[in-house]
Amino acid sequence: MTSTTFGVANQPALATDRAIEASRSWHLAGMAMLATRLIQGFIYWGGGSRRFIYAPSKLDAWGGHNWMANKFQTAMPGALFGTEHVISYLLQHFDLLYAGVILFSAAELIAGVMLMSGLLTRLAALLSMGFSVLLMAMFGWQGATCIDEWTMAACNLAMGTTLLLGGASAYSLDNVLLGRHPSLADRAWFRWMGGSLPLPIGNAAFGKLCLALVACVLVYNVGTYSYYRGSVLTPFHGGPVSPTVHHVTLTDGLILPDRRIRVHAYLDAGTPEAPLHIVQAAAIGPDKKTILAIWDDKALSHLSKADFANDYAYNKFGPGPFGIRAPMGAKATIILPLPPGTGPLPDGALLKLTDVDGHSFTAPLHTGQQ
Repeated sequence: MTSTTFGVANQPALATDRAIEASRSWHLAGMAMLATRLIQGFIYWGGGSRRFIYAPSKLDAWGGHNWMANKFQTAMPGALFGTEHVISYLLQHFDLLYAGVILFSAAELIAGVMLMSGLLTRLAALLSMGFSVLLMAMFGWQGATCIDEWTMAACNLAMGTTLLLGGASAYSLDNVLLGRHPSLADRAWFRWMGGSLPLPIGNAAFGKLCLALVACVLVYNVGTYSYYRGSVLTPFHGGPVSPTVHHVTLTDGLILPDRRIRVHAYLDAGTPEAPLHIVQAAAIGPDKKTILAIWDDKALSHLSKADFANDYAYNKFGPGPFGIRAPMGAKATIILPLPPGTGPLPDGALLKLTDVDGHSFTAPLHTGQQ
């Protein structure tokens, strides 16, 4: 037997050895990613299970103090890519809002179970990536000591991308299904959606897909971090929307003929963990020095609820024990009756609101009709 003949005869054996080694390598890679898959799945299962099982008040729109609409409203001031308008629209249309909360929670729960069990792993990983992108766009700016919401979503996006590419060959229902139904190996949908086999593309194409997804993750994660905090190409900054210091934007200030002031207020910065407390209001003359009227914390706390026309039914401006109280994202038109003995206010006067931390917010006042 010649050496050439010997080489040809051993080509099938060599190919078999390579296939066995490739299968072993794929199995080991799946084992290496097992902790990532289980924890990624647990994170999303935990989000859904809290609402459906352990803290159902989050889905109780008729009395639950943790109703998810309140959480969504806190995200509006710093939400990216126009999602603040989507949130605002949903908050004003209850049926869509409730359906959206239920569907999102159910999708989190199902995707989490799929990841932990390794059932259609790549499909579940893709869903988790979508959740991460959406949650980072809405809540990524929040965090009183650091950008907590961004950190969690950024890590989850990277983990989901890894699982999308690598699948879950070890300890997964995908592997069990393949063992019971070997013909699934020839089904394109199973190769793309499951995790027990490599993607049905060549090494070169797989390399390009990996680099493209890594580039997308890096651009999105690093880009949003730079926007929120700098520290990449620019110095550190507190963000376009502060997650720690409350800010109120006042607009449409009017001096009404019936001796009342009307103004629209929007709490558009600060931490959702603590409400805003306005402890003083003052009407100041056009010279920006003369105080024409003043309301202390006691006067503000005795305002009627009818003096607050809130834009949304969830986080609201209203009278509190120390003046005017408002959770993050609250929007309302506020009426301030002038104190007895106050003379007519001139056009061009200013309304100045001061919170418990000493921060002031102003708006010009103009004469107008009710």
